[in-house]
Amino acid sequence: MNTKTTYSYLKNELTLSESSELPLIIRAVTLALTKEVHKIIECHLTFQVSRELYQRIDSEVLFNLKPEIRTPLSGGSFQLSPDIQIEAILDSDLLPQLAKNAKTSNQAATYLQKLSKEQPNHPLLSPYSWYALEVKQKQEKGETGYRTLWAYLKPSDITQNGIDSKKLNEAMLNFTKEWTNTNHSGISEDVISQAVEQITQTFEDLTTDISEMTKKVVSETMEQMNTAFAEVADTISEITEEITSEDNLFEITINFFKQENWQFQEIPEKQSLSVSFQGKNGQYECCAIAREEQQQMVFYSILPIQTPENKLTAVAEFITRANYGIIIGNFELDFTDGEIRYKTSIDVDGNGLSFDLIQNLVYANVTMMDEYLPGIIVVIENDVSPVDAIAQIEA
Repeated sequence: MNTKTTYSYLKNELTLSESSELPLIIRAVTLALTKEVHKIIECHLTFQVSRELYQRIDSEVLFNLKPEIRTPLSGGSFQLSPDIQIEAILDSDLLPQLAKNAKTSNQAATYLQKLSKEQPNHPLLSPYSWYALEVKQKQEKGETGYRTLWAYLKPSDITQNGIDSKKLNEAMLNFTKEWTNTNHSGISEDVISQAVEQITQTFEDLTTDISEMTKKVVSETMEQMNTAFAEVADTISEITEEITSEDNLFEITINFFKQENWQFQEIPEKQSLSVSFQGKNGQYECCAIAREEQQQMVFYSILPIQTPENKLTAVAEFITRANYGIIIGNFELDFTDGEIRYKTSIDVDGNGLSFDLIQNLVYANVTMMDEYLPGIIVVIENDVSPVDAIAQIEA
């Protein structure tokens, strides 16, 4: 049958009810109503919340946002601003109540706004009556966020008559694809299918056990499914590590900088990338090198100024003192031309190079260079002793 979705654009706040005494006030953006002929089959609400309110939603597992049924964040942590946007779907059991009072998306939006003012404890306004599908935040360098199990397996697909195995398998495959894509693993569909097969039987067992079951049993079954989807993530993680260790380190490094929105220039013949980084105290030319045969990655940030010959001894003392207290990486000084650089590296032989490993390697590097740059400059330009310069930085 043909379905039709209509939208109502909102600018109002809605007050939702839940167990705590503090009201949950959200800023509604859109309400979407999907109908099949004349029957409402879905209701989606998109709204925005501050990061502070999101943290409360997260900790109290509102909108059924259980940690184990989320894909990883696509672009890093949520920031203080702007607001975080959540899209949620209404529990299908409550659609008849909505249908009694609304035929269109505009009427549904008006009805929810009326309930918000007059009956904030109405089931339609309970955050437990809505299932979050996607959570995202626009940021300066793109967007970050995640999807949930409910974006692939609708709550209405799980009923007292059982779970459609086709829908279930499709949901599993899409969930694992999203999981691996977010983790930048580049795993093929064949590998994904291999991982899915390892837990498919768990779901097939569920489909044979849930006919004629009570609401309580449905709830318990969902808990089992949540656990199973968490196992998907663990399984894919293990396979990712195995496959990534055999992948081209240079390609993995390129993908990292693309994901981080860094501008870079490829130098294929040297298996390296030339990148720039703007820190608080200066701008640095950096170099990422993939050593395929040794299964190593090296990252350098290079000081924008060179050391005059008459300052080589003082700068050498400075970086020696600095290196003594540094855990990750070290400064290097070329006595031939006075170049100063900071190096971080990792040997991934047998373990694989992951997004997180590169991230730690790169950001630990540029952070240390940016922190110690002022000290190097005062030693070179202001005749400050290495001891005093280090003391100023590490005070």
